[in-house]
Amino acid sequence: MTLMTLQLYPTTIFAVASEFETFLGRFDYEVRDDMKIDSKGLVPLLTTGKAILVDVRFKEEVAAWHTGFALNIPLNELPRRIGELPKDKIIVAACPHKDRSAIAMAYLRSKGYDAKYLTDGLIGLAELLRGERAKDFMEDMNKAKTK
Repeated sequence: MTLMTLQLYPTTIFAVASEFETFLGRFDYEVRDDMKIDSKGLVPLLTTGKAILVDVRFKEEVAAWHTGFALNIPLNELPRRIGELPKDKIIVAACPHKDRSAIAMAYLRSKGYDAKYLTDGLIGLAELLRGERAKDFMEDMNKAKTK
């Protein structure tokens, strides 16, 4: 049994490397620009249902504080849970800053998803969605869900 696992494992690693190499081979200034989005650009995409925010933080971080409207898939679970993500929407990966979300974005793009990472992170999104902006945003999100 162990021998079979050892034979299959390198093949899986090779396939992932090949997809990532394809992504890297297509990387140019246009891709570099397209892979980023800030909170001000994200909000209209969320309220119109064109994008999904994926919080890639660990479960303990999400338990301590979370947005309430993001899908939580920790970065280390993303390969196993990728099927939960729709291919017909923009997937915006987010973490407090941008280190893990950039990794998630690259992985998702290598798998054929239209993915971006949140450049100002969840910290920037929390700063943007304060007071009346939070109220307006949640009202718009609720309207989008009922459409």
